[in-house]
Amino acid sequence: MRVLVVEDERVLADAIATGLRREAMAVDVAYDGGGALERTSYIDYDVIVLDRDLPVVHGDEVCRRLVEQRTASRILMLTASGDVDDKVEGLGLGADDYLAKPFVFIELVARVRALGRRSAPALPPVLQRAGIRLDPGKRLVERDGREVVLTKKEFAVLEELMRADGAVVSQEDLLDKAWDENIDPFTNVVRVTMMTLRKKLGEPQVIETVPGVGYKL
Repeated sequence: MRVLVVEDERVLADAIATGLRREAMAVDVAYDGGGALERTSYIDYDVIVLDRDLPVVHGDEVCRRLVEQRTASRILMLTASGDVDDKVEGLGLGADDYLAKPFVFIELVARVRALGRRSAPALPPVLQRAGIRLDPGKRLVERDGREVVLTKKEFAVLEELMRADGAVVSQEDLLDKAWDENIDPFTNVVRVTMMTLRKKLGEPQVIETVPGVGYKL
């Protein structure tokens, strides 16, 4: 899942990003509304965690523009105010969800995951395919009842393959969903991650390489 965190309080923004990365999400950060609009112009995010009170371009305006552009990204609006009127106003701008500060981080994670499921055709919270069971909420993977311990990136890659439901996923899409904007597009990190993932999942192999196209499960 690719997430953009837009928050002008840098310590908080970096803390949210670090926490979401620990949940196997690919996370970029923008510290103002202008930076958010710039990133969303060339990157498709599943979820945007958007602070309301932003410099350069106010969070409300960022939300309006994204909605006008008919973005597929789901927007979770953050604000220091938890008043009902503010929540109604935020949702009225086109946000998909609203969370007041201060918040409990596990609730933020749960809301981001729930919105991520809504950014694509509906899928069950627990994914199952080819004898593999993947629970994003618990970060648990099992194959034929055996627990498989994966790194964050291996988990993220497997989740994208399972969400594709048998369709081919390109290396570019995997880089986009499982890594952030700082990754070198010419790196071999996807191939290396795929090798270790296959090894951990064991025999028989269930991840197929489609030459010149990508991978499928």
